[in-house]
Amino acid sequence: MRAHQRVASRNARFQQWQTLLANRQKRQRAGRFLVHGVRPLTLAADQGWQIEELLVDDDRRLSRWAEEFIAAAGAEVIALPSDMLAELGEKDQDAAPELLAVVAMRPDDLTRIPVTPDFLGVAFDRPTQPGNLGTLIRSADAFGAGGVVVTGHAADVYDPRTVRASTGSLFGLPTVRAQSHREVLEWLSGTGVTIVGTDEDGDTDIEDYDFCAPTLIVVGNETVGMSTAWRDACDRVLSIPMRGTASSLNAANAATVVLYEAARQRRAAR
Repeated sequence: MRAHQRVASRNARFQQWQTLLANRQKRQRAGRFLVHGVRPLTLAADQGWQIEELLVDDDRRLSRWAEEFIAAAGAEVIALPSDMLAELGEKDQDAAPELLAVVAMRPDDLTRIPVTPDFLGVAFDRPTQPGNLGTLIRSADAFGAGGVVVTGHAADVYDPRTVRASTGSLFGLPTVRAQSHREVLEWLSGTGVTIVGTDEDGDTDIEDYDFCAPTLIVVGNETVGMSTAWRDACDRVLSIPMRGTASSLNAANAATVVLYEAARQRRAAR
């Protein structure tokens, strides 16, 4: 592998990459974000995400995987010193990623999520923690959901912390941002999908709800739960039966439990 060019100082181009890492508005304006790690990069390539630039470690020999990935990607290759690559990967210098990609975002188009007769989806209402959002995306992928919708003023789907927490699931599971619940309701109008919220004071335990029906699960903000508008939009509000002194679960953990119950019911019905 021979890099097309080298960036050896924190010049204007390096600063552009830094803004993709740390500045949400500029990241959104550019329509690009940073990704590293074998699994996330492999999934991004396998799922056809557009890889625009590949940043490589100029101070060490690349692995066979990295060499093969670069050859297949066909993107511009730029070599950086280890310390600069470590900074972009948010790692210590001795743990710098050998390969980091600049990837194009996909459009926030709800039609990316197929509404099938056995539809199962998740709407996360105003999540504040990128790690929680990434964990929910990972769980939704693991338990067979068709997509995730993030509504309202929320943590960024393309924040590096979200991408890392999803462990690559962001690239395999359609994840779309919507300004409000109204867009989601319009998208689902006439589809027969039941909207179920999750709340510790829900009127139905999750094991008593039929998840084999087409369902959108609504998960509320980590602190205040679902918005009034989402609660009013729900056909049912479900709760997770718990024992012990805990009155509630972390939002991503609660979503994982509900998704597991949905997957369990659907397996049993086959």
